[in-house]
Amino acid sequence: MGHGAMGRNHARVLSELEGVDFVGIVDPDAKQARAVVFDDLDALIDHGIDYCIIAVPTLQHEEIGLRLADAGVHALVEKPLAQDSASALRLAEAFEQAALIGAVGHIERFNPALRQARARMANGDLGDILQITTRRQGPFPDRIADVGVVKDLATHDIDLTAWVAQSDFVSVAAQVAHRSGREHEDLVSVVGHLSDDTITNHIVNWLSPFKERMTVVTGEKGAFVADTLHADLTFHANGVVPTQWDDVARFRGVSEGDVVRFAIPKPEPLRTEHENMRDAVCGLTSDIVTMRDGLQTVVVAEAILRSAATKTSVEVVEGVGGESPWSGLGRSACRWPFNTLARVTR
Repeated sequence: MGHGAMGRNHARVLSELEGVDFVGIVDPDAKQARAVVFDDLDALIDHGIDYCIIAVPTLQHEEIGLRLADAGVHALVEKPLAQDSASALRLAEAFEQAALIGAVGHIERFNPALRQARARMANGDLGDILQITTRRQGPFPDRIADVGVVKDLATHDIDLTAWVAQSDFVSVAAQVAHRSGREHEDLVSVVGHLSDDTITNHIVNWLSPFKERMTVVTGEKGAFVADTLHADLTFHANGVVPTQWDDVARFRGVSEGDVVRFAIPKPEPLRTEHENMRDAVCGLTSDIVTMRDGLQTVVVAEAILRSAATKTSVEVVEGVGGESPWSGLGRSACRWPFNTLARVTR
């Protein structure tokens, strides 16, 4: 459901994806759609589908998701999972109780640069992780009207940071501002603390005349710089330079070392996401973002907004409504945005 900017991308990938029969879309405002357009969700469900992509405004996620769960249809919901944690919890529980695949569209987990960084971190290439910083900046998107920058853009950084570090947020301290005259905040600065003692920093706004998507992971052996706009990953090593100067030698710091930009495969993240969703629906091994993951991301986003409102550091409730969201990594889950109908054919 939904044939906006993101929905059209989902339709394009689904229509080309091996093992999937792309059925059509539900969107009363769809214009020039290169697919069958159904009048409403009931018509789509009655047609018979295996799973659905939900890419409508955030405030409609819960209603549509619960109707799909009740109809026995797997779903991938665009991020954020819902407008608040109570709604997100109801969605997660509904899909779990119906034994359905329920996923969230946190697409950064499928970015080649971040997937490479996470694998290399798990291999010990950085040693102990000290800090993770992200910058996500760009012009205001007119299509976003129902939530602010925290629940829209910043949820990318919340999810990718905890996923890359394999560690939960335990506290956040944030400041927000309203500079564009809208009801919702349009910039945020956050300092976070993860359960493994990693410190995080996040700069997110809709007010920059340029587009930036950067993640920097600093460890004892060096730093990874992931440019997720271009899927580039660069490693800056901590150099080991012997010195005979006693005053300098006594300083226990780091120095510049080799810089390597990795040559890595760069499949389209959205295609990788959909391949994993397809495999999850088929009962195969898959790597997707579960609704429990999406729930915890909304919980952290709410803590950020609460911190900004109270001008205090706020503790994050871990694993609201169930197990810690990161404990399910590697299990089947689903994640598909935009209310699209699809039928698995493999």
